[in-house]
Amino acid sequence: MAASRQQRRPVVVLYERIADAIREGVYPPGSTLPSEPRLATELGVSRPALREALLLLQEDGLLSVRRGVGRTVNDQVRKRGYERIQPLEEVLSQGAPLAVRPLVRTVEEPTDFTTQHLLAPAGAELRFWESVVAGDGQAAALSHEWAAPEETLAAAHPAFAAGLRGAGPGVSMLSVLTAASRGLALTARSSMSATLLGRRRGEQLGRAADTPAVLVTQVVLAGGTPVLAAKHMLPTGAPGLPVLSH
Repeated sequence: MAASRQQRRPVVVLYERIADAIREGVYPPGSTLPSEPRLATELGVSRPALREALLLLQEDGLLSVRRGVGRTVNDQVRKRGYERIQPLEEVLSQGAPLAVRPLVRTVEEPTDFTTQHLLAPAGAELRFWESVVAGDGQAAALSHEWAAPEETLAAAHPAFAAGLRGAGPGVSMLSVLTAASRGLALTARSSMSATLLGRRRGEQLGRAADTPAVLVTQVVLAGGTPVLAAKHMLPTGAPGLPVLSH
């Protein structure tokens, strides 16, 4: 089993490296990738791991194989995203109820992530919730959620601010937001990437540190103002997450 996990690690990393290069224009739409031997040398990886990563990229619609040409980048590279504005515990439930187990409920200063996505100024205070979403005794996801500063919420979504102040421990921040937004249009933007859990998150989810996982980031806006930002870590074996590719 340990050998199998070690073989998967370079594939996960390679997939993301090549996918990011495609989206950043290193390999533009319609271009042909270097040959496998050359690409393996450029990336410093083994050909078997590279071949597996390339097959996954083909399955996900980023690459196509053209006879006599090689692997080419598709003209329409699909955007990866989780756009559903619905609490993660509901999306993952699949008919079986999932519970939100709080780990941390605190106020913290902005990080690089929250400064970028919530436009939080230096010195602001942001509510931060860390939770495990679990069902049948097994953890399905680890969620980190941040709310915009109080002054931002007071102007953009006061009902959300009030809901956070009165929320009980067994709820997610997104569930508070959706409950407080009846009749108010919300929009979201998101991204998804492959990663490994790491030691701390592995301990929180009861998994090995080198367990492959999907990292979902989501920002929810009310009237064009970001009011919530989240990171969700879903390890291998978690319930399926519906996504929208366009």
